[in-house]
Amino acid sequence: MIEALLGSAPWWAWLGFHFLIFIMLALDLGIFNREPHEPRLREAAWWSAVWIVLALLLNLVIWMAFGGPKAEEYLTGYLLEKSLSVDNLFVFVLLFTAFQVPSRNQHRILYWGVIGAMLLRAGMIACGIALLEKFSWMTELLGAFLVFSAAKLLLQGRRPPADPRQGCIVRAFRRVLPYAADGGYEQFWVTRERRRFATPMLLLLVLVEVTDLLFAVDSIPAVLAVTRDPFIVYTSNIFAILGLRSLYFLLARMVDRFHLLQLGLAVILAFVGLKMGLARLVDVPTSVSLLVITLVLALCVAGSLAWPRAERRVS
Repeated sequence: MIEALLGSAPWWAWLGFHFLIFIMLALDLGIFNREPHEPRLREAAWWSAVWIVLALLLNLVIWMAFGGPKAEEYLTGYLLEKSLSVDNLFVFVLLFTAFQVPSRNQHRILYWGVIGAMLLRAGMIACGIALLEKFSWMTELLGAFLVFSAAKLLLQGRRPPADPRQGCIVRAFRRVLPYAADGGYEQFWVTRERRRFATPMLLLLVLVEVTDLLFAVDSIPAVLAVTRDPFIVYTSNIFAILGLRSLYFLLARMVDRFHLLQLGLAVILAFVGLKMGLARLVDVPTSVSLLVITLVLALCVAGSLAWPRAERRVS
């Protein structure tokens, strides 16, 4: 495993990337967000811009160190993961609304959720690459799975979501751990009468992690359809989800305006699924994948703004 990682990028690239992430996360929670507060629109926009600029700077470093093809793979993987993670925003809105989480406490839950997501995705990426390298038929299987996911996403529409407070994960959590429903969202555990109780903050963190895991089942194979380079897949994935917290506070109140994004995500999943499944017959250049993903996203965003939903026009 170590040889495979160092074969994709030298040790200084892995170390430098993780050092940058550690510094940024330490600044985020230790300085700028030490006290719980509701991020304002300007603050969310600033942090979103910071993460996007850092992602693009890494793209430049990859281009200079490893060449144009690797830089194209990274940028394609980043845009792909970023677009597919938009659906996470809908779920975050649903969770925080259902559990009535104060806005000032949402950032900290998402912060620790991202830390857990980094670890989970690292394991999933390593397993996915190992499986594809060992079993060649997995390529066609994952391609078919992505096409199936696209069809499911296209057909399901925006159904009224079920109440997450009644889900099986919540019931299992409360059955396994002593739970204090009034424990609040300031800490993960509270001590009462010499007993430790899990709080709603810990419950929300578990739900956020499970949500990211479910979405990663689609998004990671999609990025593996573009490249199997561990460094490219991992760094593009991590930068995409790191910017998701700021994007949530920036778009949470207007995410429903982009009603055509679900159609666009289905088209993108179908495209990368066919690309992966037919890789033995048709070699689609990374530049073409990058162009298709960018064009689909741009058309969906522009179309959503140009032709809003009927109920939004009436109001």
